[in-house]
Amino acid sequence: MRSTMASDAASNAPSDARGLGAAVGDSIADLGTMIVELIAGLGDFTLFFGQTLAWLFRRVPSRQLVVTSLYQIGVRSLPVVALTGTFIGMVLAVQSYNQFERFGMENRLGVMINLSMYRELGPVLAATMLAGRVGSAIAAEIGTMRVTEQIDALASMGASPIQHLVVPRLLACFLMIPALTLMAIFMGVAGGAFYCVHVFGVDPYFYFANAQESTGVWDLFYGVTKSVFFGVAIAVISCYRGFHSAAGAEGVGRAATIAFVQAFVVILALDLMLSISLDSLYQLIWPGEVAIG
Repeated sequence: MRSTMASDAASNAPSDARGLGAAVGDSIADLGTMIVELIAGLGDFTLFFGQTLAWLFRRVPSRQLVVTSLYQIGVRSLPVVALTGTFIGMVLAVQSYNQFERFGMENRLGVMINLSMYRELGPVLAATMLAGRVGSAIAAEIGTMRVTEQIDALASMGASPIQHLVVPRLLACFLMIPALTLMAIFMGVAGGAFYCVHVFGVDPYFYFANAQESTGVWDLFYGVTKSVFFGVAIAVISCYRGFHSAAGAEGVGRAATIAFVQAFVVILALDLMLSISLDSLYQLIWPGEVAIG
């Protein structure tokens, strides 16, 4: 019996080794396939972005298409951006008041709220709302056109789908997101000031005086500059996902979801890189000073 068991173990050992080796090989192959697909996708996206820029500078799109996109992307997004900005400003006041009061610095609350809204929360909030409300809608709309072969029909008539579908939306996002960012900043600052002054009883004179002294034009430029890059990223990513939507309702829904997720991740990555770049630019222009106002 011992000889039988030994022979069974000896026969199973090579098969187990082959199974482990095959599993490792399959994992490496899957990793390589994923890397190749990622590189190919980045290349395809780069070509798409390059074609969009080429059409942007080659021919002016239809005024009607641009005006319609401006209304859909900018005007209809104002209420949700304004409402969200107001509540974000109030939440900042609620979360920070106790900490500032502990050190007797409640009159400096306006500095923290204003700087946060100017530099980070205003542009990121406006971009996130734009990606959720507009980016997903753009991907779904263009994806539906891809599934129903409207894009192919447009190309067969000699018209450029990128010029008619992508460029107007890119221009609208590029032009309207600074206005949405300013609205988010204004409403956040107003909401925070209202809560601090009328609910917590902070002295309004010192609140506004400290806030005005510690924030300036550079802080506003800081946030608006970020928002321009965010808007371009949202438009290009959403249109790209729509153009490459899979067939069927499930494919269109997946394209809309992927568009929002990718746009949000890119917004956060751009926020980090732009913050580093703008701080470096500030030190280059005004060496030795701290970029806080």
